[in-house]
Amino acid sequence: MTVRVAVVGAGGWGRQHARIFSGRSDCELVAIAARTPTSAAERAAEYRTAPYTDLGAMLKETRPDLVTLCLPNEGHFEPTLSLIEAGANLLVEKPLVFDLTEADELLRRAEDRGIFFGINFNHRYAEPVVRAQRAIQDGVLGDLLFLTWRFGGEANYGESPHANLIETQCHGFDMLEHLGGPIRSIAAQMTRKTYGAYSTVALALGFENDAVGTILGSYDSSYAYPDTHLVEVNGTAGRLTIHDTVRRFTLSRAGDETTSVWEAGYFNDEARSFHSTFDRHVDHIITALQTGAPPPIPATAGRRALQLAQTAITSFERGTRVDAEEFA
Repeated sequence: MTVRVAVVGAGGWGRQHARIFSGRSDCELVAIAARTPTSAAERAAEYRTAPYTDLGAMLKETRPDLVTLCLPNEGHFEPTLSLIEAGANLLVEKPLVFDLTEADELLRRAEDRGIFFGINFNHRYAEPVVRAQRAIQDGVLGDLLFLTWRFGGEANYGESPHANLIETQCHGFDMLEHLGGPIRSIAAQMTRKTYGAYSTVALALGFENDAVGTILGSYDSSYAYPDTHLVEVNGTAGRLTIHDTVRRFTLSRAGDETTSVWEAGYFNDEARSFHSTFDRHVDHIITALQTGAPPPIPATAGRRALQLAQTAITSFERGTRVDAEEFA
């Protein structure tokens, strides 16, 4: 079965969508939609497919099996809702939306229509993360005690004062729960000292399994710095680290001064490429579509990340620790 794919969005990350689906032998890129005729035509010409600005016309004329959305972060709700109403199977970029009420409406309508509705938390497919999850599942670290996520770079300016937390650190919420299980509570500090938004946040986390954790997320840093992204997981029997998502993985055992290190070899360009984490996710998405299985990362994961962001925002506003269950 060849999967017919339409891409909505002609920006930089939208180009990655087009690259992947136009290059797969099991897919056909049937359309690229964008907000302006010029951007749609330019990107569609690049990948030799049909340009659209009208989503309804695109669906009617190309009949895609999957529509992927890669739009500006604060403009997700209306296009996603219109595609759900049309019954399209969807893969959306993070964040799902910025508002929990909107998230719940999208999920409810998608469930009512029985559509495939996935979200691209591609960090899960980085080789260091795959190795980290395996080590945790195999018990190499023992019982988990604390988990840390640090991620920061240049600002992506938007209308929301919490853009950094919702649109970027959603990866942190998703990753720490992917590795450590559900987060139970959050206590937050935030600063808006640079340009008016809460561009740097520091969160203290409590997990359901009684581990603790931290998230330090910033739009006041630089992606040029080494270890702009660092994940650390400590357990009773060992510790692991993930550096810059795809660059490096280390594994240490308690009491042993020797550390095992993974880094992609000379010819292993695929594993060292951040963009290839999306290719890996798409492998699983296409298999799920072809076999009738649910999405490997359902859109509910986007709602969960937004729930945790709202928990953090409320904690900061109240000046106290807040349970995530309040926004379930």
